[in-house]
Amino acid sequence: MPRIPASAAEAITRARQLAERLAVDDARRDAERTLPYDEVRALTEAGLFTLTVPRAHGGPGIGARSLGEVFTELTAGDASVGQIPQNHYFFVNVLAHAGTDEQRAFFHAEILAGRHFGNALSERGTRTARDFAIGFERQDDGSRVLDGTKFYATGTLFAHWITVYANDEEGRTHAAWVPADHPGVHIEDDWNGMGQRTTGSGTVRFDRVRVPAEHLVPVHTIFEKDEVFGAFGQYLHAAIDTGIAVAALRDGKRLIHSLARPRLETGVARAADDEAVIDGFGELALRVRAARALLREAGDALDTAHAEPTAEHAAEASAAVAAARAQSDVAALAVSSGVFELIGTRAADRDLNLHRHWRNARTHTLHDPRRLKLRYLGAWELNDTPPPRNGLV
Repeated sequence: MPRIPASAAEAITRARQLAERLAVDDARRDAERTLPYDEVRALTEAGLFTLTVPRAHGGPGIGARSLGEVFTELTAGDASVGQIPQNHYFFVNVLAHAGTDEQRAFFHAEILAGRHFGNALSERGTRTARDFAIGFERQDDGSRVLDGTKFYATGTLFAHWITVYANDEEGRTHAAWVPADHPGVHIEDDWNGMGQRTTGSGTVRFDRVRVPAEHLVPVHTIFEKDEVFGAFGQYLHAAIDTGIAVAALRDGKRLIHSLARPRLETGVARAADDEAVIDGFGELALRVRAARALLREAGDALDTAHAEPTAEHAAEASAAVAAARAQSDVAALAVSSGVFELIGTRAADRDLNLHRHWRNARTHTLHDPRRLKLRYLGAWELNDTPPPRNGLV
């Protein structure tokens, strides 16, 4: 059973402690593509899937800012393990925004009992991210039958429930909760991305899977009012990218001290005393600090919008998240690449697997284009145009 953290501070401390253990074998797991079943189990036991369950239902009920800190810490330990809870919290948020009291009570109890959610969102061959073509047939009793295939289903290999997005006959999006061990569910470990190699982001096939009405949530209702639902999901992605940058900077520092050689003309005994290396490392550290600062600002804005759900607060939270997302993208890519220049040729040794940070950053930052974040931020700051309400901001 999970050990429920008593406070946000305790949750962050547990995440940091677990991350230190994750970092020890992170490079090996990535190189060998060893799936992190034990590591995900450790997340569960530490209560790190329970964090946004409200106190009224027995959970810690922590806010967005603290959850972002948890994700940054975990991802700094292992980027793949850090991403696995992202979809879980995304769907806990679906329940918060669109579930009934009965649905929230049921699934919160599931979480507190040690079970968590995976995702089945993406489909191939569709025109937009919101075109869900999977079969979603309505039955006379209000249930639905799922039939079809989802791809890039992060975390499903480790999950107890798989949450599926599907559109009804009128094109409205619903979320369906399906037990991962349902006989009609077939999970394939076929993810072959160059980064985030152990996230379990494979293919899931649904063969005439009946979903009872009580496990269906009308996601489309979220966007009928001012919301920060999409911003929350993007915020967690920003925390993951920030964690990747933190990990790259940490490993860069270690290898500059243990592996790098100073150039002869510097006259110093250690590469860490080379002024050019110090200046270069300072530039990378600045990017990480900026990403962390913007992430905290975004977390505060989300918490404000949650406490006072006005149109102004929702727009500001979405803009703040867009800024954090754009900066974390730059930080993850720049730092994971820049540390190589400061270490030198030895950094390219495949046995070090230092390049996993860049591969992870390049793979994860492809989720949503940075250019759109800048467009939304610019429109808000220049013309007071709020970001769109589409679940993707």
